[in-house]
Amino acid sequence: QVQLVESGGGLVQAGGSLRLSCAASVSIWTFNDMGWYRQAPGKQHELVVQVTYGGTITTADSVKGRFTISRDNGKNTVDLQMNGLKPEDTAVYYCRARGRMDYWGQGTQVTVSS
Repeated sequence: QVQLVESGGGLVQAGGSLRLSCAASVSIWTFNDMGWYRQAPGKQHELVVQVTYGGTITTADSVKGRFTISRDNGKNTVDLQMNGLKPEDTAVYYCRARGRMDYWGQGTQVTVSS
């Protein structure tokens, strides 16, 4: 059974940084793509940043230049480095992996204070 476990969320002041990590229970090369999504209160899930098996990265306009995604093959993790955080980045952040099935982590809260 595939599991995705996120870590690294927390409370940070505006302008600060956080690094989220998503650990997969299987090789990350199992998946066609992996990415980070977020859901703010009262809003729908939205894509933050995604990387495909081949390395193509898709980044939401709202976080371009501030957030980057990276993969660690040895650790089977996909990380999200978030710099220049803004209060509007406050949300629950979810790791998603798509392959034969669609897998989601349990989410980690990110709160940015002004």
